[in-house]
Amino acid sequence: MRKDKVFFNIFRFHPDTDKKPFFQKFEIPFIRKDLTVLEGLYYIQQRLDNSLAFRSSCREAICGSCAMHINGKYRLACNTQVSKLKSDTVTIRPLAHMPLHKDLFVDMNLFWEKYEHIKPYLMRGKPLQTPGEQSQSPGERAKIDILTDCILCACCHSSCPVTASHEKYLGPMALLNIDRFVSDSRDGAKEERLAIINDEHGVWRCHTVFNCQEVCPRDLNPGGSIAHLKMEIVKNKI
Repeated sequence: MRKDKVFFNIFRFHPDTDKKPFFQKFEIPFIRKDLTVLEGLYYIQQRLDNSLAFRSSCREAICGSCAMHINGKYRLACNTQVSKLKSDTVTIRPLAHMPLHKDLFVDMNLFWEKYEHIKPYLMRGKPLQTPGEQSQSPGERAKIDILTDCILCACCHSSCPVTASHEKYLGPMALLNIDRFVSDSRDGAKEERLAIINDEHGVWRCHTVFNCQEVCPRDLNPGGSIAHLKMEIVKNKI
């Protein structure tokens, strides 16, 4: 890999002006060894082509908004260093299985609708005997520690072959997050939650490909959550 410059090969498409998508190549200086893909995109937008559209926010791999397809894999642009890609060319595509607004900027409305559909909040069920905060033991908390780390970046959603062909499939993000509440000792709506995913658009649609696990920037295991939910459905005779 050259140390003085790098090429960005970026997917471009504006539905109002372009007949079909194309790739545009930009050459930028290799400013420093820890240059990130997101910094490269900002360099292009601010100095070479201000019409380039993409989404980003925190720049610290917390918000998940800068997820995109980079050199063959879905990643966060903000924590992907160009030098680690070991190539003179960084090829970037938008997230898949979502309508495209422009360039790398996609419409995530359906993604958020699926998140809303699983009711991503605690539901106590029966009223507490004593008002106030509901305590949780360290062991009970440990069961959901890893599940609470999802940053809703949609890398798993875009890498899943099933979301490409079945629009109503809830997808790995929604199923992992419903497992987070099913496994939470403070939640009292397990049967209601399991009923939501016990159909052809829920856990039984998963083909167990494990693309979701491979691309997750937080090293989560949606496939494992889906397997756990299947066992809970059978165990609880939903």
